Amino acid sequence: MSDLATPRGAARAIEPTAGPSLTFDLPEQIRELRQEPYWQSGRNAKTLVKYDDLRIVLTAMRANTTIHEHRAAGRISVQTIEGHLRMHAGGREFDLPAGRVLVLDRTMPHDVVALEDSAFLLTIAWPEGTEH
Repeated sequence: MSDLATPRGAARAIEPTAGPSLTFDLPEQIRELRQEPYWQSGRNAKTLVKYDDLRIVLTAMRANTTIHEHRAAGRISVQTIEGHLRMHAGGREFDLPAGRVLVLDRTMPHDVVALEDSAFLLTIAWPEGTEH
């Protein structure tokens, strides 16, 4: 599993992460991430959706913070909601200002660098029968 999905926040109220329908106020979720103590370390994340074959994680990063190279067993998408990210994957560099989406194939090593205070949605989709 990608280390982006690792829980980073302080103890928080339990919210549903699975069900027949889920909806999220992303600006409010980002605001809450930035108010938690872990934000002081440079990043904070929260799993919004958790099914056996799908995860969606909201991550907030401070400017000049890096998530070092790692990989995910499933395909991923990274959608910049706020700020500006730069990612390296497959020997390429990807510029991801707010509104951009990058999709990477399974097990592709990648890193994430926040060029300014940023927030993004990480979606991980695992093929059936994959351990994660």
